[in-house]
This record gives sequence, C-alpha cells and structure tokens, in this order.
Amino acid sequence: MNKYERMVQDKKLEKTVFRVGAYCRVSTDKNDQLNSFESQRRYFKEYIDRTPKWELADVFADEGKSGTNTKKRTAFNRMIACAKNGELDLIITKEISRFARNTLDSIYYTRELKRIGVGVIFLNDNINTLDPDAELRLTIMSSIAQEESRKTSDRVKWGQKRRMEQGVVFGTDMLGYDVRGGEMFLNEDGAKIVRLIFHKFVNEEKGTHVIARELREDGIASYKKKLIWSAAAILRIIRNEKYCGDLVQKKTFTPDYLTHEKKYNRGEEEFVILKDHHEPIISREMFNRANEILESRAVSPEGKAKHSNRYAFSGKIKCACCNSSYVARYKTRKDNTQHKLWRCFKAVQYGNPRIDKTGNPVGCSNDSIRNLDAAYIMGLVVSRLDFDKDMIIRNLLGVIKNVLTTDNPHFQIESLEAKLTDLDAQQKRLIEIYMNAMITCDEFVEARNKCGMEIQQTRELIENAKKQNMLVKCQQTLIRDIEDTLREMIGGTCNDDVFLRNILNRMLIYNRDRIDVYLNYLPHQWGYVIKTASRFVFPTDKR
Repeated sequence: MNKYERMVQDKKLEKTVFRVGAYCRVSTDKNDQLNSFESQRRYFKEYIDRTPKWELADVFADEGKSGTNTKKRTAFNRMIACAKNGELDLIITKEISRFARNTLDSIYYTRELKRIGVGVIFLNDNINTLDPDAELRLTIMSSIAQEESRKTSDRVKWGQKRRMEQGVVFGTDMLGYDVRGGEMFLNEDGAKIVRLIFHKFVNEEKGTHVIARELREDGIASYKKKLIWSAAAILRIIRNEKYCGDLVQKKTFTPDYLTHEKKYNRGEEEFVILKDHHEPIISREMFNRANEILESRAVSPEGKAKHSNRYAFSGKIKCACCNSSYVARYKTRKDNTQHKLWRCFKAVQYGNPRIDKTGNPVGCSNDSIRNLDAAYIMGLVVSRLDFDKDMIIRNLLGVIKNVLTTDNPHFQIESLEAKLTDLDAQQKRLIEIYMNAMITCDEFVEARNKCGMEIQQTRELIENAKKQNMLVKCQQTLIRDIEDTLREMIGGTCNDDVFLRNILNRMLIYNRDRIDVYLNYLPHQWGYVIKTASRFVFPTDKR
C-alpha cells in the first residue's frame, strides 16, 4: 500500500473510487515534442491504473503553452472548472514546473483546490497539497521554478538580440517580401502593389483613404489574399522602413516574462537597426519623401492635426448627414491652377452611399464646399455680429501702442558706437603689448577673446537699436496698418486664418441651402444659420 492509498484511508473518505485528473504540458508545439506529449499521457494512464481505487477521469494536456501564466492554457482552466464542479477528486502532475512556473499561480490554485477538498500531487517533487507542510515546500519549489523561467527568458532574449544584430529576421511574410529561414526574399507580385501605393501617395498626392478605396475597387488583394485594404494598412506600408532596404527590430518587447504581454518599444529597450539589409522595393528618396508628407499631416502632442495650424477650417467643418468631418481636397481648373475645397470624409473614403459586402451602409452624398465660399460665409457671420467694434479696436490699439512706444534710441546708438571705437583701440593696443613681449601668448589669447566677445555683443546692440529706431520712425504708419487690418477682421472682410480658426467653433453642412455656423467666445444663443442661396444671415437659437 503506497502513501497515497494510506492518505485516502486516513481521511476515511466515503468514496470507494477516486476520479483522478492528470495534467501535462509540453512547452513548445514543435513536431519533435509530440512524442514527449504522448509519452506523458501514457505515463499517467499506466500510473493511475497501477494505483488501487484510482480511476482516470481525464488527461488535461496543453500543447505549446507557457507555464508562467494560465490565461491561454485552455486545458488547465478546464481542469480547474471540472474540479470546482465536483468532477475530480484528485489531480496529479509530473512536477511543479509543469503545473505552473509562477509562484502566485501555484499557491492560488492549490489553495482553491484544497478548499474544495481536491488535492494536487506533484510526483517528481514528492509534494501532496493535502499534507500539512505542503504549502511551504510548494512555495520554495515554485520560486525555484519561477527563477528558472526568468533565467531562461533572459537567455532567450540575449540570443535573439545577437541574432538580430547578425541580420536574422524575426517576423513573418509581408506584402512584397517572403521570410524564409530568417532571410527576406523579394516577392515581385507584392512589390508591384507596394510601388503602386507609394506612387499614388507621393506622385499623385492621394491620401491613404483614397488609395485604399481605389485598391478595393480595382480588386487588388492584400498579401493575405483578402480585399481588406484600409487607410491604416496603407499607412503601415508607407511607414515601413523595410521597403527601402532597412531593417529595424525590437519594435515590441516583453517587459514581464510572467505575463508575456508585448508592448510597443518607445525607447525602453535599444532598437536593432541595420541599414541596406536587403533588396529594397522603393528608393530611399521616395521613402523619405512619403514620410515627410506623413509628418506634415501628423498629430501634434496636443492632439490636433499639425496642418490644422495652416488651414482655418481643418477639423471645423462637419457633415450633418453622417457626423463625419470634412477634409481638404484640391481640384485642378482648366488653366491648370488649383483651388481648395472641403468634402465629407466618408464621401472621400467610400464615395456615394451604397451597401458594402458586409451589408453595412457606407459613403455619403453631402455636398462639398469651396474654401472661398466657407471664408465668405464666415465674413458674413462676423460682419453681422452685434458688438461695439470701435471699442474693441480702441482697446487693442491702446495695447499695441504701449508695446511699440519706447524711449528714443538715438542716444543709445551714439554711446554704443563710442564704446565700439574704444574696444577696437583696445584690441590694437593688445597686439602691440604682445609684440613687445609684455604678456605671454596665453594671456594674449585670453584677453583677445574677451575683447572680441565684447565687440560682437556691442555690434549686436547697435543693430538692434537701429531696428528700434526704424520702428519708431514707422510707428504711425504701422499703427494705421494694424488698425486697418483689425477693422477688416472684425468687419468680416479679412480672411485671416488665425482669426477664423480661433473664432469658429464648427460649421455644420446640411446641404447647399443650409449651413449652421457656431462661434467661440459668444453666448450660446448666438448661433447663426447661413442661407447660402440668398447669402442671408439671421440669428437663431443654438440647436
């Protein structure tokens, strides 16, 4: 009679047959590990058959799963659920490292099982969780298993980085390249699509949404052989340095070997960068130009598009039909000149309204609006605002005059020029003193540098004083120009982008005959509806 049978007798359990679950785990899912997996199954079955009153309930096996956490271990979680449902009386496993390499998981699950009367037996470690000292020994052995996992993780990371530095590619196939044995081989079918995307983006100046739509409409399949082109997919291709022949690895990293959760590498670990690693699909000049265009359209740290600083209406014009924003587009006239207009984003992305292959409605038919018309509408709105324009202009001019008004700089220029003459004379005397051997070479160099620095600073002060003097002479003309500009802005006849961007909250487009305009810094009831057909503005309650 072995000790496990004595344990059953000592506890005087009423059961005559114990349903035993066996847990085994193979660390990797490589083919050469399958024999090990099968041998574990046979081992547990034979072991249970040799033990009286034990009956094999099931063998729970996870293949290719890590033992440092239990999230993805389907068989393990199913085994715990069976135990909680009363389908198991006992669990056996080969060793602690097979059960879990995480100390917390080992303690947590064995406690939960013990609480419902289910013991866990670790055969190689000679631990039965129903024994009084089992938790102490389990904690020690689990800590050793966890530390071994940490060392293994460090060794694997170190080895991977060394191989990356040698040019070995860690990744899968991508559009334009096949990855075989850690090497990248050009795939001409995919390369043609990559070149087409860069050509459309750089040479034809098309946006990512337009390119994605055109690829879908042309029936061009992605590298996954599915029509799943999206703006995000186009963006990833344009930003991928592999297409110009470079290789950047360690873009993601695993900070915790227990959770195995990957994070984007934002400088926490050193990147592995190899220039001209493989055959490029597009030239480096084309790649750099494409990313310069992307950078000009990127999002600033404040969360606003950078180009919104250049366009008064960026992010301000909204579609009342589908709630999308309007985006800037350009059209070429017959004389080859271009004019800017704004169009609904969904119309740009999908075209006219229709039902896509998934049965969802896409697209929009709302009207576009010319940039000149939007500016004209804003001029009408501002000109109809009821406030004391003269008082605002007087207050602003008062502040500007205080800034421009300074003391007469004539005397400053005269004194500075006199000082400059003295410094020039000092520099000449310094040379004479050195030539007469009255000071050493080091003393001469130090004195000359000090004198030269003072001369440079004095010249800069003279230049600034002259500019200030010119400003004073032009002050009246400048103030008149500022006043004229202010009157144009407040009167609605000046299309200044900065002014319009700050005063406009949003412009809501319903159709050609109705456009709602809402302004900042105004009472809520000061909404304005623009009747573009008659160019008439009248106040209305804010919707």
